Amino acid sequence: MANNEEDIQIKQRQISIRGIAPLEGVNNIKNNFNKHLHFTLVKDRQNATKRDYFFALAHAVKDQVCGRWIRTHQHYHRTDSKKIYYLSMEFYMGRALTNTMVNIGIHGECEEAMYQLGLDLEELESMEEDAGLGNGGLGRLAACFLDSMATLGMPAYGYGIRYDYGIFEQRIRGGWQVEEPDEWLRYGNPWEQARPEYVLHVPFYGRIEQSDNGSKWVDYQIVCALPYDTPIPGYGNNTINIMRLWSAKAPNSFNLKFFNNGSYLQAVHDRYLAENITRVLYPNDSMFEGRELRLKQEYFLVSASLQDIIRRYKGGENFDYQRKSFAAFSDKAAIQLNDTHPALAIPELMRILVDDEGLNWEDAWKIVNATCAYTNHTVLPEALERWPVSLLEKLLPRHLQIIFMINHIFLNEVEKKWPGDSERKRRMSIVEEQGEKSINMAHLCIVGSHAVNGVAKIHSDILKASIFKDFYEMYPERFQNKTNGITPRRWLLMCNPGLASLINQRIHSHWATHLDLLRNLEPLTSDEVFLRSLIRVKQENKQKLACFIEKEFNVSINPASMFDVQVKRIHEYKRQLLNCLHVITMYNEIKKKNPNNFVPRTVMIGGKAAPGYYMAKLIIKLVNSIAHVVNNDPDVGDKLKVVFLENYRVSLAEKIVPAADLSEQISLAGTEASGTGNMKFMLNGALTIGTLDGANVEMREEVGADNFFLFGMTVEEVEKLWKDGYYPRKFYEENADLREAIDQINNGFFSPEDPGLFRDIFNSLIFTDKYCLLKDYSSYIECQQRVSELYRNPMDWARMCLRNIAASGKFSSDRTIMEYATEIWGVDPSGIKLLAPHQETHDAKI
Repeated sequence: MANNEEDIQIKQRQISIRGIAPLEGVNNIKNNFNKHLHFTLVKDRQNATKRDYFFALAHAVKDQVCGRWIRTHQHYHRTDSKKIYYLSMEFYMGRALTNTMVNIGIHGECEEAMYQLGLDLEELESMEEDAGLGNGGLGRLAACFLDSMATLGMPAYGYGIRYDYGIFEQRIRGGWQVEEPDEWLRYGNPWEQARPEYVLHVPFYGRIEQSDNGSKWVDYQIVCALPYDTPIPGYGNNTINIMRLWSAKAPNSFNLKFFNNGSYLQAVHDRYLAENITRVLYPNDSMFEGRELRLKQEYFLVSASLQDIIRRYKGGENFDYQRKSFAAFSDKAAIQLNDTHPALAIPELMRILVDDEGLNWEDAWKIVNATCAYTNHTVLPEALERWPVSLLEKLLPRHLQIIFMINHIFLNEVEKKWPGDSERKRRMSIVEEQGEKSINMAHLCIVGSHAVNGVAKIHSDILKASIFKDFYEMYPERFQNKTNGITPRRWLLMCNPGLASLINQRIHSHWATHLDLLRNLEPLTSDEVFLRSLIRVKQENKQKLACFIEKEFNVSINPASMFDVQVKRIHEYKRQLLNCLHVITMYNEIKKKNPNNFVPRTVMIGGKAAPGYYMAKLIIKLVNSIAHVVNNDPDVGDKLKVVFLENYRVSLAEKIVPAADLSEQISLAGTEASGTGNMKFMLNGALTIGTLDGANVEMREEVGADNFFLFGMTVEEVEKLWKDGYYPRKFYEENADLREAIDQINNGFFSPEDPGLFRDIFNSLIFTDKYCLLKDYSSYIECQQRVSELYRNPMDWARMCLRNIAASGKFSSDRTIMEYATEIWGVDPSGIKLLAPHQETHDAKI
């Protein structure tokens, strides 16, 4: 009973942020809810399931969106302002119900309406399937950007693919990752709206026919692109933007001729070939794999999206204007390429302008270059896309011709700037001749775009100094930095209402759209009453997560322990193995020494490994094997627990982030482009232990060196280490604690049933150690000891947490998007606030 009363008190404090729900709005939600429930079930409510209730509520909320949606796009058409088109192969949206209710300001009404109907809103929210159309940071960043563009009132469209199956569901069986299909559409999607009136044709294969009028692509096969629109609500401004996802359909789903001849399988063959294009998301964004289906997906996205963009530019029956000239195209459209995946937009737009619209090459190229911009997301060579010329020639023969022409003209420019420097021309060529002849898509993006940006200052500097050094020397004006950000609506206001309410009590709620206002919290670091409230909110979030973990993963954890969290894709460069070495070191300390002064920890590691990534899957097995030993050792008890968070996803992150005490951002310096998980933890009051990598550098600058747990080498020190010669075995032999931990991994201590199971991990650490774990181990362990010392003093810990929250304003995606708007897209980001549908028809500037 005590727990139920405590849950009620927690919920009451969290609900306080929503305010009192207007009676009229509550009744409206109830009426729409009952209407949709009736249409769904055609039965009485006694036969309804929680999922039925969820769909009824989702449609009731969507009713509130539709009027705003229509008005927003009427405004865009009427003003004919420049539009932003964000092309991304991934949009990791997560759940939409709560986010939509919060952004359009009806969460309180919905909660009250469900209460009056005897339903629990939180239970209904949990019935929604995650829209997991992304692998990790790149896709989640795209989702945050869509939220910010809508909140800033910018005419923006997200273009992506409506995968039938998103990122796989991860199951842990015997400690190993097992992949199961993510059937996120199994029950339908209440948010999307099919738009069959805008179906487009996407060509593949075929051949090139030469004539006096130039090259012509003929005899190609057609796949239909059916758009599905999802509303993207801005926060508090009645703006609803669109995410348009394309689904592949066959032009003839059933071939009657084949059927009449007795060949049923052949009759449906074309349909399966076409629809396979959007069947599944490739579960890997950190290692390039050149497969034909992936290339089909990329061109399918690009072709459909560009046709749609040009349709919107030209106008039509739904527009008040008709354009025939492309002179103003770059003044009315900005196309952002989210990494190299949509790089084919450059030759495709050239093909359309030259072949279909009759522009000469020079004019078309100026338009393409002024319209397109490219964001780079990686410094890892294995993640850079290179497509075999033979595959492009087979699948997209005209585009290969265009790329060759782009490269020919570009290399002539290089020759003019650096006469006779053939080595430089080889390095900069879009067409790579060494090994299998291939197209370097990053080079194509740089040559074809007017702006190229990294996603954190250190990342952008690395691009200019090494990876794209030649291009920076040729086009220094093109290179920019746009440090990533996160939307504070989802990652504080929505996922951590207790903290949001506490902040609202001390500063104006405008922080949700002006995150830099959190700086006004800094004077409260000397306010013990506020600090105790901050501790209380954190403890409530930890208690809630502990209950969830016990229920879902059958592990009982101590809510008073330090929640030490590392959640991200499982990859060697992210160094989950370094975290494992620390866990083993702590375990050995408890077993061998007096553990009375040991600060209790719950170490949580979560993330998915790409299905074909052997070492990453072996790391998951190691984490679970360590957890099995540690969690079942009576000498350890509650002092140390290890939990692998199965099937990490957006909705799980929304539970973990508010509860975390320590955020592990421990990649080797120079390998992480930016990171956004680090920002989410910082905003929610977790302290960071990390290297000078990615956005960690700027986070430390914002909060001050004394409020960040720094360890490890710098980028320069890493470069020097490899240049001088790195011998990891030396560190293994010199450090007894490290040697003991690695030997336990190697000799079967954590895998007695198969002593040689982790031999490959041992060999990779001792003989290669590509990401320098052994070199950084001592620094990491010493830093973790400083973390434990601080955690012993709750008030000092809370004070540092508050400083982190107050310093996180820079890392709003609103700030990032405003920089894109002013410095790349040439758009005014000041924002338009539209009136609600029931109000007068006019627009208000904010």
